Amino acid sequence: MVLASLFFATMSVCIKYASAHFNLVELVCYRGAIGIVFMATWCHVRGVSLKTPVPMMHVWRSIVGVASLTAWFYAIAKLPLATAMTLNYMSGIWVAAFLVGGTMIMGRIQDVGRQGPIVLTVMAGFTGVIMTLRPTLEQNQLFAGLIGLLSGLGAAFAYLQVAALGRVGEPEARTVLYFSVGATVAGAIGMLFTGTSAWVWPQALWLLPIGVLAALGQLCMTRAYSQGATLVVANLQYSGIVFAALFGMVLFGDQIPAIGWAGMALIIASGIAATFLRSRALPNPPAEEH
Repeated sequence: MVLASLFFATMSVCIKYASAHFNLVELVCYRGAIGIVFMATWCHVRGVSLKTPVPMMHVWRSIVGVASLTAWFYAIAKLPLATAMTLNYMSGIWVAAFLVGGTMIMGRIQDVGRQGPIVLTVMAGFTGVIMTLRPTLEQNQLFAGLIGLLSGLGAAFAYLQVAALGRVGEPEARTVLYFSVGATVAGAIGMLFTGTSAWVWPQALWLLPIGVLAALGQLCMTRAYSQGATLVVANLQYSGIVFAALFGMVLFGDQIPAIGWAGMALIIASGIAATFLRSRALPNPPAEEH
């Protein structure tokens, strides 16, 4: 899981460099196209059939996942790496919020009372968001911060959809492959409206590691969830925020004030707590996709 987080954090570095030469939909398209080649090869080697009995579930999963991915790429391009990574990893807190909201909608008010700890966790998480976004407001980056927050919301919906695919028996590799197909199609459609950027060498080489690192991170994460203790694995994913913070400071000179670091720490703590608390209500979480 730590290796997966390192792959994803390194991928975010490549996105930040590539975003100076390619627009957002191009990055999404190329990430998906490279992922298709990688995952199709992986499925062939592992003997995983490409035929799915639930195509519409994959369509919905791709719509939600691509929207989240696009928002995350935008946040990476515009915000310090650690901030963008933290806001995307809000997905665990969003899922906890969905649990509480679902209980209230179903009218089980007495159950909401028993979910006091998870309610406090959600509130603490959003307090951390306010603290994290305050520096972005001071630097006129509030819009990018809100987009980053939406990427975490989208990742939470994607988490629930991947869980649903797992329950109907879809292999993880096939789910990742179809997600890559969705990203490629969505990016290609977007490029019809935004146009394409000139391929300038060697800057264009940043595109290759984006897709490869995403696939490697996904495979490591899948192995971690399938063979490790779920709660431990889910919490180790927050190491990606640490990697992103180090990359941001060393490579891009990111300067985050104390309140921003405190907000990130609060979000991480809330996410860990939410993971433990929601484990009582949800099945083992599958590998989330980036």
